Amino acid sequence: MTSAGFEPIETASRDEIAGLQTERLAWSLRHAYANVPHYRAAFDAAHVHPDDFRSLDDLAKFPFTSKHDLRATYPFGMFAVPREKLARLHASSGTTGQPTVVGYTARDLETWAGLVARSLFAAGVRPGMLVHNAYGYGLFTGGLGLHAGAERLGCTVVPVSGGMTERQVRLIADFRPDAISITPSYMLSLLDEFHRQGLDPRASSLKIGVFGAEPWTNAMRREIEAGFAMDAVDIYGLSEVMGPGVANECIETKDGPVIWEDHFYPEVIDPDTGAVLPEGELGELVFTTLTKEGMPVIRYRTRDLTRLLPGTARTMRRMEKVTGRSDDMVVVRGVNLFPTQIEEHLLASDVLTGHYLIVLTRAGRMDEVTVQVEHQPHVTDYDRLHAESLAVARRIKDTVGLTLVVSIEKPGTIERSIGKARRVHDKRGIA
Repeated sequence: MTSAGFEPIETASRDEIAGLQTERLAWSLRHAYANVPHYRAAFDAAHVHPDDFRSLDDLAKFPFTSKHDLRATYPFGMFAVPREKLARLHASSGTTGQPTVVGYTARDLETWAGLVARSLFAAGVRPGMLVHNAYGYGLFTGGLGLHAGAERLGCTVVPVSGGMTERQVRLIADFRPDAISITPSYMLSLLDEFHRQGLDPRASSLKIGVFGAEPWTNAMRREIEAGFAMDAVDIYGLSEVMGPGVANECIETKDGPVIWEDHFYPEVIDPDTGAVLPEGELGELVFTTLTKEGMPVIRYRTRDLTRLLPGTARTMRRMEKVTGRSDDMVVVRGVNLFPTQIEEHLLASDVLTGHYLIVLTRAGRMDEVTVQVEHQPHVTDYDRLHAESLAVARRIKDTVGLTLVVSIEKPGTIERSIGKARRVHDKRGIA
């Protein structure tokens, strides 16, 4: 980084960025075709060759990569270098199927650490700060990814990982970190624990929170910022593309993560047709890596729904805050439903909290939806709670178009997340 704290490419002209992307895309396509049997077969089947790429618009000729492709080549079939040339392996949790495995060369790890350092600086973290890292360590990319980037930036890292919520709060009180990296749903659990221990979270040392690994709303941002008197900033990434640090919000604008376009080329497509959509239209986010040696990915379908937006704090384009995933969407009585749509209404209430679970059941031929949500500890009046449940259900009906039941529960009754929150319990297929 420069003495100004960011690299020149972050404020380069759009023409300079496009020129660099064209050069790096040509390399990445050749690298994948020459060294990954899957890509050679996929390109040949689509009757396209790396030599057909001459401008950024030509990328649309090339086939997509999906999570299915990564699982079909498990464990090492997508690597573009011999396994012994890799410095590290990571893998997805595999909660929805066979894990996806990703590999990094030593140079890839250097690039990754640099991009996470760039992300943290954009979030307001500065050299010398103490960073409490509550992302999980291990095969999940969050913990080690944030750790390496924070160290690269010159921070002191507390590698707490997830879980042991009581100890997390005690360490924050004792060590007085300046920043925390954590999933937003787990941050709400820490907020509850602060109150349980009789501590004022607004008096904590935390100034900056770097939140990612799951979709979260601006309503949740407001709750976290109000609860802790901190800036809550969005970091975006996914293991298949690199890990955390693919994009990050800038603290001065907080208007959606800036995509680090010198390393990742973004597209937004119609999830049904695969057609590339114009900037500003909502669709599925697709990434092509530009510099990855160990495991390049070409047009990877992330399933995240967003829009591409022009740059503000940086000249690189932004992505709108992810509103959900196309494969997290549930269809209830013909209505497409995302958990974030429900969350917006819950957090708009001064009676309810961000601890909720959407339960789907089927009575005969009819799907039923119950939103279980905890109320604020200071609200104990039954009549007020009952009225709020009806009011929230009505607002959801008016905006989402779905009739459901809002069941308000006592504080502490809904299972807490120590990582990615489980928002939907679909019991419709259970006898």
